[in-house]
Amino acid sequence: MMRKIYLLVTLLVLVHLDLLAQHPAVLSQRAQADVVEQRLEERIEYLLPELMDRAGVDMWVLISREYNEDPVIRTFLPATWFAARRRTMLVIHKADNQDKVEAIAVARYDVGKAFKKAWDPEVEPDQWKALSKVIEERNPKAIAVNFSDTYGHADGISVSDFELLKSNLSKELNQRIVSGEKLAVGWLETRTPSEMATYRHMQTIANEIIAEGLSEDVITPGVTTTEDVVWWYRERIKERKLDTWFQPTVDLQRSEKSSSSNSKQGKMHVKENVIQPGDLLHIDFGITYLRLNTDTQQLAYVLKQDEMEVPAYLQAGLKVGNRLQDILTSQFVAGRTGNEILKETRAVMAKENIKGSIYSHPLGYHGHASGPTIGMWDNQGDTKGAGDYPLYPNTAYAIELSATVHVEEWGKDVVFQLEEGAYFDGEKVIYFDGRQKEIMAIPRVRPYLRK
Repeated sequence: MMRKIYLLVTLLVLVHLDLLAQHPAVLSQRAQADVVEQRLEERIEYLLPELMDRAGVDMWVLISREYNEDPVIRTFLPATWFAARRRTMLVIHKADNQDKVEAIAVARYDVGKAFKKAWDPEVEPDQWKALSKVIEERNPKAIAVNFSDTYGHADGISVSDFELLKSNLSKELNQRIVSGEKLAVGWLETRTPSEMATYRHMQTIANEIIAEGLSEDVITPGVTTTEDVVWWYRERIKERKLDTWFQPTVDLQRSEKSSSSNSKQGKMHVKENVIQPGDLLHIDFGITYLRLNTDTQQLAYVLKQDEMEVPAYLQAGLKVGNRLQDILTSQFVAGRTGNEILKETRAVMAKENIKGSIYSHPLGYHGHASGPTIGMWDNQGDTKGAGDYPLYPNTAYAIELSATVHVEEWGKDVVFQLEEGAYFDGEKVIYFDGRQKEIMAIPRVRPYLRK
């Protein structure tokens, strides 16, 4: 009996381990916190000095109150902090001829491992006066504060905090206050090697979940709705101990001829959101992990009864989308602005007679992150401000676009919407986990069943 129980338990353990092995690993909450803390220290020590020099500032002041956090200050908070505390004041100073920065918390306690406390309320009860003293002692040439007309990410200081800051500084120091936009955007957009390793891993996880949802494991044609699939994704994300930064969307396109059959069945009313054989499905999906975000759009097709593979005419439409991706990424040149990349891309599109839209954006601590905007879905001309921002190396992007292809077999134009995460290393664009080159079939047909 004991032997049988032992064998049964062993079998259950092996099955459990086999199931775990099927999925890329997601760290425990404690391990994730350790990684976040380690990366924050790494970024402050090795990345921030260079970014401050590039922006031409030697001091950065970040101020936020609890539950009204500056988007940037959130990226400096410890992994175990979910919000600022009371009024959180952080000061980053890079002295002349120094290759390191001093990270200061005008607080009663250290803020994480990096920011050391510099305020004793028993000696100076007024936190603003303590901040003023920290600034005056270091006598910076330029004091960066997060206000910006262009980027919401870099516009985080509240009006009241800004006015209080100025009222507590001397007239001379007030004249040294500058916008922290360039520094804030640089901090948010620049990726380290360890972050890029995580991005590849994250994209693998995202692609796996996408493929799982767009399969016969989730979708029963004629029964399952697009909303059913959307909420399956939400549940799956939670099951995998992940988060998302937006509600997934699943939509479909179908042939004009699919509902015009002379048969009685063809004339029956079909609800638009019920997935049917012959539908082309599109998903927009993103996950959040280790403070980074993905953004992915892919396609799947529901096979009809007499089909063993996705129709060639739809696969050909995807190829047009792939070609458009190649055109766009070939225009990524360090120093070019988002508007310039868009203009050059559209010029090649015109030469090749490709119809479509470009609306790519940076990825990072935010899904729609700061950096160069490369077109918008509702604007294929210049984007003032964010479109004028230049492309820097070591940055990440959602290569997002759509190609419009006339499909004779369907009697209409079909839009092939694609989005893949990628990294620009200064010379070339590298997809995190490859890109979709074939439309997924639902169900996945086993090779031995193919004709």
